Amino acid sequence: MVVMSDSYTEDRGLDEGQQWLEKLLNLAKIPAKVIAQQQEDSCWLIIDETNLTPEQVSVLEGVDGKVIDAIQYLTNTILNINNNDSEEHLAYTVEIAGYRARRQQELLLMAEYAAKRVRLTGQEYELTSLSSTERRQIHTMLEECEDLETYSHGQEPDRRLVVKIRN
Repeated sequence: MVVMSDSYTEDRGLDEGQQWLEKLLNLAKIPAKVIAQQQEDSCWLIIDETNLTPEQVSVLEGVDGKVIDAIQYLTNTILNINNNDSEEHLAYTVEIAGYRARRQQELLLMAEYAAKRVRLTGQEYELTSLSSTERRQIHTMLEECEDLETYSHGQEPDRRLVVKIRN
């Protein structure tokens, strides 16, 4: 019996992710290289926009990041489809032109605003138009606030994150 190390699995996952995403981009007539990097506990697949037009970058990001989020969802689904063991699933983050970093900063500002508003008014505050991943990120950002709690309610695509004073 051969036991594969986590490093081997991650390296193989990075290679597979890079090849799969480059093939998808080529099929979409957007020939771009993909740079694969391990960052914390996620495999980052960074689309190199060097040889892309601003229009191509814009198309890949999509309005409100919907296209890059869909590409990331497909990447995670396809590349983990044969892994029945959830502990062996690799998390892929697809990035282009610094979109994820910019969006992370926006989410942090949203979380800070919501926390400040709830503390000031004592009223619940709803954040709308967030993907499930973004809701999870804001839950994580605010979980250290001992005076606040967060929960999600509603059904997709109208699911909302609520921030409130902890009881």
